[in-house]
Amino acid sequence: MKKLIIASTSTVHGSGYLEYILPTLSVFFKGVETIIFIPYARPGGISYDEYTAIARKAFEKINKKVVGLHEFETPQEAIQKAEAIFTGGGNTFELVNQIYKNNIFSDLKKVVEEGIPYLGTSAGSNICGVTMMNTNDMPIVYPPSFKTLEFIPFNINAHYLDPNPDSTHMGETRETRIKEYHVFNETKVLGLREGSWLEVNGDSIVLKGNLSARLFQKDKEPIEIENNKEIN
Repeated sequence: MKKLIIASTSTVHGSGYLEYILPTLSVFFKGVETIIFIPYARPGGISYDEYTAIARKAFEKINKKVVGLHEFETPQEAIQKAEAIFTGGGNTFELVNQIYKNNIFSDLKKVVEEGIPYLGTSAGSNICGVTMMNTNDMPIVYPPSFKTLEFIPFNINAHYLDPNPDSTHMGETRETRIKEYHVFNETKVLGLREGSWLEVNGDSIVLKGNLSARLFQKDKEPIEIENNKEIN
């Protein structure tokens, strides 16, 4: 049975890395000693070692060991033998590119669908959907495919922002961009606001956190999903 936490962000305003969600993660990763960290998204272009160190420091607070996937000679074998997996945020294009390049797509999909606990934040959450096509990131590399892991039957728009009527910014809103997407695509999109996450247990998908989420569907008005409600 699938067990996932799909979080909009790793860091909310005014708190440290993963700090806001550590109590939940302590329960989620109960019984796990070592978490394999996938650092491929490289926020700000930091190295895999630097990124893994950030994750390692956060998980020390709940007595979990973190090992970067890049530290293994054979990443496929590391994924196959993992107790638990965490994929961090950063650039989704590069994350997906490296997943394909390192040939871990099939193994990652298999072990998570068989019940290995999986945590994703931001880009690591984007890859849980049907495709990565609703990322906010710049296309800095060209991955072999936009197809992602399909752990959930819709796409994620992480860090979703509502239109601000007082803003002087004249660019498109997130809602506008998602409407553009739905001119050509059918897949539903969930706008996941900061500090919110999805808890997935098998086929059950429940919104957690203090905020609602916004669900977009082709040729329909967006609807608000309240926290602690199941998405079906």
